Amino acid sequence: MKPIVSIIMGSTSDLPVMEKACQFFEEMEIPFEVNALLAHRTPAEVSEFARGAQGRGIKCIIAGAGMAAALPGVIAAETVVPVIGVPIKGSVLEGLDATFAIMQMPPGIPVATVAINGAQNAAILAMQILAQSDAALMQKLRDYKAGLKNKIVKANAELAQLQYKYKC
Repeated sequence: MKPIVSIIMGSTSDLPVMEKACQFFEEMEIPFEVNALLAHRTPAEVSEFARGAQGRGIKCIIAGAGMAAALPGVIAAETVVPVIGVPIKGSVLEGLDATFAIMQMPPGIPVATVAINGAQNAAILAMQILAQSDAALMQKLRDYKAGLKNKIVKANAELAQLQYKYKC
């Protein structure tokens, strides 16, 4: 089995956030890989990874980074594979610095950006990209979204059963 999604983080300290993407791919049975690369400390390795991603069969890259958050943009500059950036909270600016760094890419170097610490949404977005050319993944995605709706329907039914004196 070869990975089709790559999850990259600037440091293993980002794993508690990025693990949500790993768990989602595991649940959806999507082959993925996980690596730590830092744009500022391992620039040659980041460049080599990005330039070789498509040739290795990677169809989407999720890159998590905090503070200056250069990693997603540096990867996007060196590949045609879609890149989704996950800003990681961890600085005195509570992740806003990472969010702005990932969002403000120059023309021609797009990076999709999810919420601060939003690795699970990054994984779902990656699956949506992959599902456009994979009917089995599209069905899993439809089932997943239906499950989200069913959870709310069930929660509302349970709330309706709560008994309070002034509840109407």
